[in-house]
Amino acid sequence: MKRKYGIFFLFLGLVLLICPSLSVNAAGKSMTLLKGETATFSAGSGYTYTSSAPSVVRVNQKTGRDSNDGLTMDSPFASLFQVNRLKLYPGDKVLLARDSIFTDQFLQMKDSGTREHPIEIGSYSPEEEGEGKNPLIAAGGQGIWYQDYGTTLDSPAHVYQGYVSSAVLLYDVEHVVIHDIEISNQAVEILGEDYSAPHKMNRTGVAVVAKDKGVRSGITLRNLSIHDVNGNVYDKHMNNGGIYMTALKPADEKATGVARFKDITVEGCFVYKTSRWGIAVGYTYRHAKFEGAELPEDTFLKYGHENMVIRDNYVKAAGGDGITAMYALRPLVEHNTADSVACEINDRIYCRPENRAGKVAAGIWPWKCKDALFRCNEVADTRLNQDGMAYDADSGDGTIYEYNYSRQNEGGCIMFCQSEAIHNSFCHNVSYDDLGGTVSPSENPDALLAHNTFYVREGVPFVRNKMGGGTYTEEDNTIIPL
Repeated sequence: MKRKYGIFFLFLGLVLLICPSLSVNAAGKSMTLLKGETATFSAGSGYTYTSSAPSVVRVNQKTGRDSNDGLTMDSPFASLFQVNRLKLYPGDKVLLARDSIFTDQFLQMKDSGTREHPIEIGSYSPEEEGEGKNPLIAAGGQGIWYQDYGTTLDSPAHVYQGYVSSAVLLYDVEHVVIHDIEISNQAVEILGEDYSAPHKMNRTGVAVVAKDKGVRSGITLRNLSIHDVNGNVYDKHMNNGGIYMTALKPADEKATGVARFKDITVEGCFVYKTSRWGIAVGYTYRHAKFEGAELPEDTFLKYGHENMVIRDNYVKAAGGDGITAMYALRPLVEHNTADSVACEINDRIYCRPENRAGKVAAGIWPWKCKDALFRCNEVADTRLNQDGMAYDADSGDGTIYEYNYSRQNEGGCIMFCQSEAIHNSFCHNVSYDDLGGTVSPSENPDALLAHNTFYVREGVPFVRNKMGGGTYTEEDNTIIPL
């Protein structure tokens, strides 16, 4: 038996040198071997195979066929269903043809790359001139999976488990780069569902999950266009909105380690009309470790996220919050724009929350972070709600806002949110015609406002009504009446 399979593998290796792919049958099962892959057969148990060289898989909705091998420009797959069946290896690429529209389809990835050889999901032009629109994944409410934090959240009113629909799901993977793809998840044809339904399914453009494999590193989302994601406006911490990353309770944390993220980059993405969030990175099942005002660095190294970068993104007309970094050590949030967010946090749309809290939203802000740096961002036209301001140093330790700009936000410019937001500073920023009240100290103990320029409309108070109290220090600020 061993000699028989040895001769077979010798023959197989010679054929693979000249063939891009080969279909074989062993132990009663068939498979397709890509060039650069090897197969291992065992009598009675089928086969397994691993990759020894990266592959490039192409998908073209217009000219492809799922019976193709997907390995050349002339033999692309036709659908994402075929991609979801693949086993991907470090260095592999999945490229979607420009001008393709993948209606009612989705990507669900469970395979990882390495730091040196990430898995890449991107686009290509089937024409030599290289033109065309980015490929569109229009999930239409498909791509359903089950999310469970495994524990109640920081408020018992928050939903922590349920079904989620995601156009792209990265589940417990690392070292994956996704770029230059258009994504929607509108789900307008779901029978019996109205937009403000209290228990409608949560939906995402891109969902990223860490769960049973410890630290998940090297996730990069770049130059994505995500729009028309009809999620659940009431569920703040499900994977719900444009881009949402979460850490869920492992089945055996002692064996696998704490689920958390490291080396996360979200950059150059356009996020439009998504509900509830625009971009949210990092809510964790380990939230109880971050209670209190003082947040030791060691807590983040054990239970939080590291090396988080959110830059050069534009979020417009998100139903709730614009951009939020959560439970992260020294996250960098820079050169982003939040425009007209919180547009669903009102009595017209947020109208059936039942016992859920959370009728609040702001522009660009951290939650339970340490030494977060927010610089060179812009927030405009945030809609009025119980928050509604451009920036919010919320329940974190050492947040720095510097060189940011805000304009005509209906809830004001900056809030320092209550007693668990400490050591926070707001310096060298410009606020132009923010409404409702420029600053909300909100019982904060030690906020610093220094070297800022505030253009304030006549009749708008500097401190927002019913959002005062606490202690804050002002140094060398300029207030210019409008």
